[in-house]
Amino acid sequence: MLAGGFGCGLAPRAAGTVASAAATLVAAGLLAISPTLLPLGVGLALLSGFWAINRLGVTDDPGWVVIDEIAGQWIALLAAVRAGPPALIAGFVLFRVFDILKPGPIRWAERLPGAAGVMADDMLAGAVAALLLLAVRLVFPAAAWF
Repeated sequence: MLAGGFGCGLAPRAAGTVASAAATLVAAGLLAISPTLLPLGVGLALLSGFWAINRLGVTDDPGWVVIDEIAGQWIALLAAVRAGPPALIAGFVLFRVFDILKPGPIRWAERLPGAAGVMADDMLAGAVAALLLLAVRLVFPAAAWF
């Protein structure tokens, strides 16, 4: 259940995107309740992801394992201080782009063995997306909607 994102991994197509969309909706709820809940969720997703993947003995990244997308999506959304739709949508899109294209070190991280390889590429994709969101906020401080 954990590795499969509570059913998101069973989507017949684009299970990672389905999991990322679900994670974005959950993140919106967490941010609406308290800004501290999302970082706690990230920690929980990372710990449970590594645990579940190791427990299953997964050595590659099968399509049904989507806990890595959930953790990565939440990392990206850490930059969305406000749970406004523009920031959430931008975080979702940026994470999916980096997760799918896997530029530079993101592709390298995917080659790590075991759970590290399954989780690390999504963690990096999330971090790059978050940094890009923060850069937009710094460059365009008047964009309060973001």
